[in-house]
Amino acid sequence: MTTTFMKSSLDKKRSSVYLDTNLKEKAKELFKNYGLSFSDGLNLLLAQALDKKNPILISDIEVVYPNEDDYKLMKEARKGETISLDEFMELWR
Repeated sequence: MTTTFMKSSLDKKRSSVYLDTNLKEKAKELFKNYGLSFSDGLNLLLAQALDKKNPILISDIEVVYPNEDDYKLMKEARKGETISLDEFMELWR
């Protein structure tokens, strides 16, 4: 499956949507556990729904809970050169 992502941050547009407050906070924490911002997480879900042509996303992805070492690695990575989610996804195509 090839997931379609926006080509660059220039293609992004700020949007306002009404979200369940509790659901939003839980989703932010979930995305954070995968190293994603809330915005990147929503873009990923939207891209998957469009690829599947179905808003119901059933996934066999194993849940991963980062440990202290994982958080240290993420912190170190943020200090150095970083790449966008789009660039990261290109590496996996």
